[in-house]
Amino acid sequence: MQFFKSETQRKIPFIIISTITLLLSLFSSINEAIHFNLAWISIILCGLPIIKEAIIGLCTEFDIKADVLVSMALIASVIIGETFAAGEIAVIMTIGALLEDLTVQKAQSGIENLIKLTPQKARVIRNGKEVLIEADDVQIDDIVRVIAGETIPVDGIIIKGEGAIDESIMNGESLPVDKGVGDEVLSGT
Repeated sequence: MQFFKSETQRKIPFIIISTITLLLSLFSSINEAIHFNLAWISIILCGLPIIKEAIIGLCTEFDIKADVLVSMALIASVIIGETFAAGEIAVIMTIGALLEDLTVQKAQSGIENLIKLTPQKARVIRNGKEVLIEADDVQIDDIVRVIAGETIPVDGIIIKGEGAIDESIMNGESLPVDKGVGDEVLSGT
């Protein structure tokens, strides 16, 4: 049974629990009452995955990334008895990793949506006749006919005609852009 669909979703409860326990660890009366420093929960939930990734990265790829340096800071903080600082480092870095994951997912989603909007077929003029082919099969110097209202199947230059092109998918501009002979056009617009 899978509780979390992704690594990103797994981080969210760890961050919440770690933040709460880290804040509670500031109250020495709570730590004394339970005979345990609550900052260790943050170190375990958020810090150990960082250390694990650092070790894997070093051993398999010989790659020194931020997680190696963060791991060193975590371990050094624990060695000198600054468990709150170690927990704080772990939580902040896990939040940063979560934000990075979400940003990457959003960018990937945007690219996938852009690909879905690109037409799969193109009207190409060959031997004086219009032929419908796969957009991937369009070659350099092919003449592509685009009918008003259609999405442009490939990048190119207008050699005949003119029109207003909706480029909002590329530049976010809501107004169509007038294009004519010699102007470049982009696939998906």
